Amino acid sequence: MHHILREDIRTFTLPAELTEYLRNSQIIVTGATGLIGSAFVKCVNALAIGVRFILPVRNEAKARELFKEETDAVTIIPTDLTDFFNSTSIGCDYIIHCASPTNGQYICSHPAETYLLAIESTKSILDYSVRTKVKEIVYASSIEYYGQIFDDKPITEEMMGYFDRQSPRNSYPLGKQAAEYLAFCYANEYCVPVKTARLTQTFGAGIDREDNRVFAQFARSVIDSRDIVLHTAGRSAKPYCYTTDTVAALIYILLKGNPGEAYNVATPGTYLTIRELAELYRDEFNPDINVRIESGHDTGYAPETTVNLNSDKLMALGWQPKHNLREMLRRLIGYLSTPE
Repeated sequence: MHHILREDIRTFTLPAELTEYLRNSQIIVTGATGLIGSAFVKCVNALAIGVRFILPVRNEAKARELFKEETDAVTIIPTDLTDFFNSTSIGCDYIIHCASPTNGQYICSHPAETYLLAIESTKSILDYSVRTKVKEIVYASSIEYYGQIFDDKPITEEMMGYFDRQSPRNSYPLGKQAAEYLAFCYANEYCVPVKTARLTQTFGAGIDREDNRVFAQFARSVIDSRDIVLHTAGRSAKPYCYTTDTVAALIYILLKGNPGEAYNVATPGTYLTIRELAELYRDEFNPDINVRIESGHDTGYAPETTVNLNSDKLMALGWQPKHNLREMLRRLIGYLSTPE
């Protein structure tokens, strides 16, 4: 394990109250081989409070390699996610539902599968929760829930932007919207204790070294002393959050959030445009490179939007992020620039 990732896990902490809620519990984590799901398992396991993890996964070999240091705490089950929840007799205390496609090109070429996965997997989890009386559930949604917004005003959980419903790329956020509303319905009709975390762009040590999202592309350009090339004008804007801060946010929402409600997850003070992010990378870490635009590429990027997430509702639960944006970028560059 990379030393920066190991340090992130080793220094992860929770208030004693939340730690005791989780002690000796059994948690199902979907999307466990992804960045956030894997970080959740590793961070909570490092607390050494007797938590057992059930991990339904598509890629068993990847999961076993990823969790080779957590073997005693995890049960890896190769399975289709919907089939698992429709048929399993395994019980649990909590569910963290992170499973979702993240590759823009896949989403554009598989809009039906992307949209249906969000709905069908969430429905199977909610039905399972009705049968088994799960204590608490968090559904990991996305900043893309809000669609296109064209000003910098703070965005709170009741707001909504514009969607082009003829765009295959929007199968992802529209699927998130549908899944969120289904969770709301189950919370109200069946008293399922499900809450939603609307996550902004999350990154940190542990990302796939071939990750093609812009924050990773920019980091590699800095490391390799190559110009940062934008394939759009870079006007889209969003805030960011470090991986371990997002893990903590999921736990606060899981244990202290209100059923049926959604909570924005973003670190205050990190809102900037893609162009500004590129310039920050250059100015802070490699001022000898340039930032330039080469437009016209079909990259599967989300539509241009400016979503200034307001996290006051989450912070009222007690959540406080530990990493500012420069520290996030520094740790990411350190992770990508050195071998494990």
